[in-house]
Amino acid sequence: MKYGKLTLAVLLLSFVCSYNAAAYETTARNAILMDFDTGEYLYEKNITEAVPPASMSKLMTVYILMSKIKDKSVKLDDTFSVSENAWRKGGAATGGSTMFLSIGDNVSVENLIKGIVIQSGNDACIVVAENISGSEEDFAILMNKTAKQLGLKNSSFANSTGLPHPDQKMSMEDLAILSRHIIKEFPDLYHYFSEKEFVYNNIKQGNRNPLLYTMKGADGLKTGHTEEAGFCLAASATKGERRLIGVMSGMASNKERSEESERLISWGFREFNNYKLFEKGQVLANAKVWYGKDKTVDLTVDEDVVKTLPVSAVDDVEISAEFDEPIKAPIIAGTKLGDLKINVKDEIVTLPLVAAKDVQKVGLWGRFWANVKYFVFGAK
Repeated sequence: MKYGKLTLAVLLLSFVCSYNAAAYETTARNAILMDFDTGEYLYEKNITEAVPPASMSKLMTVYILMSKIKDKSVKLDDTFSVSENAWRKGGAATGGSTMFLSIGDNVSVENLIKGIVIQSGNDACIVVAENISGSEEDFAILMNKTAKQLGLKNSSFANSTGLPHPDQKMSMEDLAILSRHIIKEFPDLYHYFSEKEFVYNNIKQGNRNPLLYTMKGADGLKTGHTEEAGFCLAASATKGERRLIGVMSGMASNKERSEESERLISWGFREFNNYKLFEKGQVLANAKVWYGKDKTVDLTVDEDVVKTLPVSAVDDVEISAEFDEPIKAPIIAGTKLGDLKINVKDEIVTLPLVAAKDVQKVGLWGRFWANVKYFVFGAK
């Protein structure tokens, strides 16, 4: 095995994104901060614990509806009918979050999206569930199936609204992953989350996301509140070309929810940045080739490597290329030939080193002379 040390100026930065997490504290019971582009976690507090998500679980209802729009099985101008069940469970008489739908209304899908993401309407969620799956119970089955497809490991659904139920649970990690999917998969629909008000049945309601009014760059996603869950928020904001997603639950008041969420996201923008460590195709090492028409083959990475790193840490990185040589031809471009290892304070990240190009095998006569040279001069 050959070990080669690499020196890249851009890597004079700490790779351990969690190093500063201990220095940050939040009053939220559960919290996560994720970089949207890299998917890396900048802050974690009880992120895998399955807890009551309150209305944040409406994000799954919205995800399923937007998926139907994306695959063209549902259109924005389609109309869904309002059942008595939807009105009784989620309408004005309940005293909960509502879009103020009336029994028998035929509501456009676009208005239902607004009623969910702006007004947090329980009635709107039940209407969506019944019109997509026939019943809210069957829609919950679809929600659970979708959660598995998205890799949400600590989520279970019993309803479309997030109203209290022992089987309605989500983790902060799952909510961050789901939020990332919504932003990434539905760029043409995501703008609804940033709209600050919506009028239906001549009743105007403001968006319940407090960061839309207090934080520059905030543009989504969903609040939540029940007695058991406390005050909750799944939020996203941009600064320049960066986007962060923060999810928190278990706060004691709307004021605390607003302040803690903004503070966490602002901390993330201030303390971390994204750095391109390697470019796709960048030659990082070369290896000797045995039986090849070329004597060496360049080793590279097969995609851009972008990492979220703390901006204040320097001089902590050791980088090595590890591979066996000589490498026997033929070699196909893109074949993994070794490992690129990034070591920061004994935490190691490994990336594959791949062949930058094809190397063809020499003919019989070429292999004969290669064997002669090997026995005479050794493997040089």
